[in-house]
Amino acid sequence: MILNEFYGAIQDFVETGGQVLVVIGVLIFVMWLMILERIFYYLKGHQQAKRAALANWQQRSDKSSWHAEQIRQAMISRVSLALGGNLPVLQALVALCPLLGLMGTVTGMIEVFDVMAVAGTGNARSMASGVSKATIPTMAGMVGALSGVFAATWLQRTAKRERLKLEDRLLLEH
Repeated sequence: MILNEFYGAIQDFVETGGQVLVVIGVLIFVMWLMILERIFYYLKGHQQAKRAALANWQQRSDKSSWHAEQIRQAMISRVSLALGGNLPVLQALVALCPLLGLMGTVTGMIEVFDVMAVAGTGNARSMASGVSKATIPTMAGMVGALSGVFAATWLQRTAKRERLKLEDRLLLEH
């Protein structure tokens, strides 16, 4: 019963905002799946990779030669690449959200102009429908972009901090 009401509310929202809203919704869903994947990686997978790199470094007898330094840098790079994972794709999705919102604005305004061409400027109700199709996708794109920007910034800072911590730990193990 509650699911039917929820589905009906979403369906009404999509009808009010137009088909671009569906694309924005899918984009935001994929973006947040990627954000959650990164968070879970930082919590679980990165800890394992960090422990493996530290154990690998501690097993080495030579830690001060040029060759050892290159191995240390390679270990840091591998862990750093895994930390970065899909952050560039995530940033692209964040940038795409407002652009799709703008596309929704344009398609909504085209509908307003079509109504004005057919019915004239006296039909305010028909024009209001087009205006809502213009503003709702813009709002949805901005909300998605804002939430994604905050999450992506946090993920980038966390990746950088974890890389620096690993560098420090491997340097202390000399």
